[in-house]
Amino acid sequence: MDGPGLLQCSGQAASGGLAAARFGTRAGWAGGTPVAAVNTTNSGRIALPPVTDFLVIGGGVIGLTLALECRRRHPDCRVTLIEKESGWGRHATGRSSGVLHAGFYYTADSLKARFTRRGNQRWTEYCRERGLLLHCCGKLVVARSRAELDAMEELVRRARRSGVALEELSAADARKIEPRVRTFERALFSPTTAVVNPRQIVEALVADARLAGVELVGATAYRGRRGAQIETTAGPISAGYVINAAGLYADTVARDFGFSERYRILPFKGLYLHSAAGAPPLRTNIYPVPRLDNPFLGVHLTVTPAGGSKVGPTAIPAFWREHYRGGTNFRWREFAEIVGREGVLFLRNDSGFRGLALRELPKYWKPHLLRLAAGLATGIERAHYPSWGPAGIRAQLFDVRRRTLEMDFCLEGDDRSFHVLNAVSPAFTCAIPFSEFVLQEIGRRVS
Repeated sequence: MDGPGLLQCSGQAASGGLAAARFGTRAGWAGGTPVAAVNTTNSGRIALPPVTDFLVIGGGVIGLTLALECRRRHPDCRVTLIEKESGWGRHATGRSSGVLHAGFYYTADSLKARFTRRGNQRWTEYCRERGLLLHCCGKLVVARSRAELDAMEELVRRARRSGVALEELSAADARKIEPRVRTFERALFSPTTAVVNPRQIVEALVADARLAGVELVGATAYRGRRGAQIETTAGPISAGYVINAAGLYADTVARDFGFSERYRILPFKGLYLHSAAGAPPLRTNIYPVPRLDNPFLGVHLTVTPAGGSKVGPTAIPAFWREHYRGGTNFRWREFAEIVGREGVLFLRNDSGFRGLALRELPKYWKPHLLRLAAGLATGIERAHYPSWGPAGIRAQLFDVRRRTLEMDFCLEGDDRSFHVLNAVSPAFTCAIPFSEFVLQEIGRRVS
């Protein structure tokens, strides 16, 4: 291996980092004293080191948990994380719904099913022990017509196979949990679904990482690879092993290492309408029965940790990777590539893309989005949900050979680099056990 090797680490880890952070085991994640809020900008800027054993690209929840797991497994190794923004979790992580999913949507043989139930438990413990916001409100899944009852039965079967608690209710029993709920004959209740504040968790992870001796270098973007040397906007760094958790740009980084040949990121914009002060509260999250052949869960009602609620999200095809608002972050090359690919998908209707686009585009119109939400609960009025929240972008992986949207996590790597190509929802929920799995996979490749 070029550069400092994984098995011959540089030994420049911060003194006592792992013992102090107590990261990794169940007791380690949930134990320790509560972490005070920290400034998530790169204050007291850390210079990019010339050499590192592990280089993690991407400062969202996946990148942060991967960097911490690197330090836990390799305490004598130098671990550096670079993030192109000046702060942490500015993209998918900080803009996520904050829902800790239970894990009953996914087939039992999927990585999502494998990690969601465990991730839910780990984050719940982490938040309780750290004193972070945690709203254990559960989730109702409702049917809008008789045609959805078969899909509801399939969710029950998936829950049983994955060992996830899921209660079958009559419509009357569902109204005892949430008096405003609408459902056809039956409903499902997930008691372990919870809601957290993603930015608060990012702050805690940043504090953990610094305490553990991870070098967090913000405002530093990946620019390319030259052998074992990685080019960044802050200069070059020689890396023994590279872990790519770059989210919307994970596929472009991976191609520099010979991976992601058959995959490209397609961005989808997620928007929520947020409730006004004084809007009627909800006791629990309310979701429709999803289309099981589609990676999106549909418009739902989400309770916030502060006691409000929001309607969404959309899954509107975006025209460039960071197409959050107006023309911000516009790049001609991205625009041409992504719109061209979306146009072909629309014409061919691969993966039902045409129907998806036609369903999603009207959701830019508030009355339409609220009408969909009104099918889930009574008392949904426009005055209660007056404003859009910050947009999020889902980095959805597309297989250009099979012309399908990837439904599960997608990972590629070798003895020099590892690439997290598809880490869409419920990646936030899965992050802790997922990071452990990734480091196990890396260990298999370098042993």
